Amino acid sequence: MTNRYNNRRQYFDELARTSKEYLSEYIRSYKDLSPGSLVLEIGCGEGGNLVPFAEKGCQVYGIDISAGKIDNARKFFADCGLEGTFICSDFLKMDMTAYIAKYDLIIMHDVIEHIEPEHKATFLNQAKMLLKRDGVMMIAFPAWAMPFGGHQQICRHPLCRLPFIHLLPRSLYQKYLDIMGESEARINELISIRRSGMSIENFEDLCTKTNCRIIDRTLWLVNPHYKAKFNLSPRKLPKIFVKSKWLRNHMSTSCFYILSSKISSPRIFLRIVSVFAVISLFCLI
Repeated sequence: MTNRYNNRRQYFDELARTSKEYLSEYIRSYKDLSPGSLVLEIGCGEGGNLVPFAEKGCQVYGIDISAGKIDNARKFFADCGLEGTFICSDFLKMDMTAYIAKYDLIIMHDVIEHIEPEHKATFLNQAKMLLKRDGVMMIAFPAWAMPFGGHQQICRHPLCRLPFIHLLPRSLYQKYLDIMGESEARINELISIRRSGMSIENFEDLCTKTNCRIIDRTLWLVNPHYKAKFNLSPRKLPKIFVKSKWLRNHMSTSCFYILSSKISSPRIFLRIVSVFAVISLFCLI
C-alpha cells in the first residue's frame, strides 16, 4: 500500500488513468471543454488528474504547496510530451487578482478535507472567484467516517491501517498510533486530518455558506480510483444507502460534486431591469 505513495510516477500514472476513465467523463456530463479551455487544479500533486485535459488541448494549470510534487509534475508532463503550467504556492496566500473569472473548470480532488476548518470557507470562496460565469468546479473528497476516511493507509504498521480505526476517540487513537511505532510527524498529520475531515452534510453546509450551487452529487461505494489501485470495479452508493445520513457517511469512499456560482440577488435584479429596459425600448420604437 505505502509503495504507491513512495513511487510518485506510479501514483501519477494511476491518477491519470482514473481521470481519463472516470473523472473527465463525469465532468463532461456538466461542462463541455474544448481545445484552449482553461483548467485549474488546486492541490494538483504531480498533476495526474490533469493529463486527459492536457491531451484534449486544454490549457492546464496546477497549484500545490509541495515543491517536490510540483517538480515531479513538470518532469512527468515533459516525459509524456504534454504542456502544463505548475505553480508551487499556498493557495490561501496567493494574490489571485490576475486569475479572477479566468477558468472554465476548477478541480479539487481529495483536497478540501485537508484544509483547516476555519479556512475552508475562504478557500472555497477564493476558488469560486476564479471561475468564468459559466464555469464549474469539480470537488471530490472521502467522507470522514468511511472505512479509510482518516487516510490511515499512509501508516507504516499494518494494524494502523485497519478500516474505521480513525474513528476511535482522539486521545485513544493518538496513543494507539504511538504504541504501534508511527512517527511523531505521521501522527501529527493523521490528527490534523482528523480535525479537518469532512462529512457530507458539513460540505453541503459549506456550499450554502459560500453561495455555491450544487449541480450534481454522486456518492461512490467503490471509489473509481480503486480500479487503478486494486482492480476493483467502481460502484455508486445504492440509493437506499444515500437516503440514510449514517450509511452515506460511513460507506461513501468518494463524494463527487459539480458546483457553480449562484447568481446573487443584485445581479438577478439587474438582469430583470435590463430585460424590461430592452422591452420598453422596443415598445417605444
